[in-house]
Amino acid sequence: MRVLLVEDEAGLGAAVRDHVAAEGHSVDWVRRLDEAAEHIRAVPYDLVLLDLLLPDGRGIDFLRRRRQAGDATPVIILTALDRISDRIAGLDAGADDYLVKPFDLSELSARLKAVARRYSGNPNPLLVLGDLSIDLAARAVTRDGRPVPLTAREWILLEAFLQRPGALLSKDQLEQHLYSFAAEIESNTIEVHVSRLRKKLGADIVETVRGMGYRLGRR
Repeated sequence: MRVLLVEDEAGLGAAVRDHVAAEGHSVDWVRRLDEAAEHIRAVPYDLVLLDLLLPDGRGIDFLRRRRQAGDATPVIILTALDRISDRIAGLDAGADDYLVKPFDLSELSARLKAVARRYSGNPNPLLVLGDLSIDLAARAVTRDGRPVPLTAREWILLEAFLQRPGALLSKDQLEQHLYSFAAEIESNTIEVHVSRLRKKLGADIVETVRGMGYRLGRR
């Protein structure tokens, strides 16, 4: 997934960024709401991790404006505000989950996966595609009962297709899933990863629509 982290606390921001990235996600980290707005205008994020107290405003007001503008991107609030009234206000403003600092990074991972599954239309973490069994929670794939190891980027690419079954995804859209703003992208990156997925999961796992992009194959 492509994740936007909005957090001004340096230590926590770095820890969350590194942890989420280590799990195979692409993460952009900003420390102000105006920077967050610029990033959201530039990139379609899969999920936003949002602090509520930022140097240039309140995250809850930012969230309300995004929802009023029709932005349905999943949002998990990360905040030190722990009163019940604060939680209710955050959820009423449109947050999908609310995590109080300090929190365990493994709990953040579990909540991130749960929110992502709900939005992808797969509340059940176990999927079956032909001879493939895919565990979204464990990020594990078996083929005919045998484990198939995927790299972090191969998993992100597969997950992008699983989130939008049947949808045609352009090369640019797939690159946005794979890479943060700071990353350098080689011209044939998507082709290479698609080729590797086909070798590991079957030639029909990804369908190429010439000149347009790729989509999850019919199995």
